[in-house]
Amino acid sequence: MDKPTQLIEFETMLLMRHHVLARPRPKRDAGERLDRSAYVLLSRLQLDGPMSIGQLREAFGLDTSTLNRQTAGLLRAGLAERIPDPDGGIARKFRITAEGERRLAADRTENVEGLEKVLKGWSAEEATRFAAMLHRFNEDIERLEGRPWPRP
Repeated sequence: MDKPTQLIEFETMLLMRHHVLARPRPKRDAGERLDRSAYVLLSRLQLDGPMSIGQLREAFGLDTSTLNRQTAGLLRAGLAERIPDPDGGIARKFRITAEGERRLAADRTENVEGLEKVLKGWSAEEATRFAAMLHRFNEDIERLEGRPWPRP
């Protein structure tokens, strides 16, 4: 592995393998954790507000059947609800519910606590530099895909 891109490929493969952020704390049941698709969809709805299937398809680059399956799971769990388009459009939109907000916040808190454990020996400068590089890496992927992700 001589090229930096080979090293980055290998390390990102390992990063996806680790589940440091997905381990439930003892006081929460593993079934209370959101699955990856719910976490990402709810995060997007939280940032962008209500979105239609078409808008979600454009944002994620997923097919309609996949999004219908994923959003149906959110609806069944009470994490999102379908509402009329606030702008008066024909398509109904998905909006995160209070329960979705609560569960997303709980998972995000656990994720941050997991990261704090991993980064315990890092200086503030190192952590800030790493966050900036991840931000740049993700924005470059988003630019190539033509699907920018909103940031808080």
